[in-house]
Amino acid sequence: MVANRRRTKQNKKVLIALSGGIDSAVSAVLLLRQGYAVEAAFMKNWSSTAGLLRNECPWIDDRREALRVAAFLGIPLRTFDFEKEYQERVMEYFFTEYAAGRTPNPDVMCNKEIKFKLLYEKAMQLGFDFLATGHYAQIKAGKLERSKDEFKDQTYFIYNLKPEQLQHVLFPIGGYLKSEVRALARKFKLPNAERKESMGLCFVGKIRLDQFLKQRIKPRPGKIVNAQGKILGRHDGIYRFTLGQREGLKIGGSGPYYVTKKELASNTLVVSKEFNDKDLMVSELQISGLNWLAKPAKFPAKAKARFRHQQELQDVVLESIPGSAGKQAINVKFKRLQRAAASGQSVVLYQGRVCLGGGIIV
Repeated sequence: MVANRRRTKQNKKVLIALSGGIDSAVSAVLLLRQGYAVEAAFMKNWSSTAGLLRNECPWIDDRREALRVAAFLGIPLRTFDFEKEYQERVMEYFFTEYAAGRTPNPDVMCNKEIKFKLLYEKAMQLGFDFLATGHYAQIKAGKLERSKDEFKDQTYFIYNLKPEQLQHVLFPIGGYLKSEVRALARKFKLPNAERKESMGLCFVGKIRLDQFLKQRIKPRPGKIVNAQGKILGRHDGIYRFTLGQREGLKIGGSGPYYVTKKELASNTLVVSKEFNDKDLMVSELQISGLNWLAKPAKFPAKAKARFRHQQELQDVVLESIPGSAGKQAINVKFKRLQRAAASGQSVVLYQGRVCLGGGIIV
């Protein structure tokens, strides 16, 4: 395989984040075949003995697979221990947000604070020209764009990249479908070609969210009521629920019921039998903590947006909030009513295939 490299990029050094999965493994092969000088990095961000939390973690298996891939490709692999920083920057955020009644996205924060901050900084300090990852995304003409595979597109999770980083980041599989990546893994005879895709919380793995949260957030029982205030049941922590949720309510009766409000002051959960209850529907959202990759020239501006990964892109108008000039916060007005937009989640913005950036729902 190494003998098939093209020499045009031989002097450019790339650090590939090798996770043990096929996406990053195929990315490494593609980089080698393009002639880059490639080294691999494995990040240890979480273990089963991290702090006071207890949970099975796949990091040992993941690292074993990453080592197998690196050995097969004949490239060195460095291991970076970011566990302390992951606890402080991702998990503390995760628990703090849930405790405050919001619904955070730890995968967004993990990419922002760990992969494209700590690992990116390591790559630059060590003299690499690029950091590469197995994300389904593309960089074209210095702009972040959605991947060829719309279903797998991961620009939602990496909108916090900085414009100046785009010239030093590579997404080798962004121009492929997931099915094509799997086929390439088999064609290249990668040792992990048949490995199943990992699911669950970023670097933690599969968890039962309620049990995981209970390790840090004390139960605080409260009422579950309908819109008329009739008590239908009890909950043991409002933090466990998000807007639109139907699982875990344990109300019984003729259900199902959907969470429509979280009244934090009274610790009350409001539910409805209506899937599209009026209290779940919104026509606009305010987002703050904006990161602009390609800021509109002026406001108002037409765009598209999604506030969930893999949500169909929605037509929106972006309006500047008086006094902010679109720097810190904007209003996102939707052409159609939207259901269950939870505070704490990210809204990511697009024009055409270009990712403009995004912010957090307040």
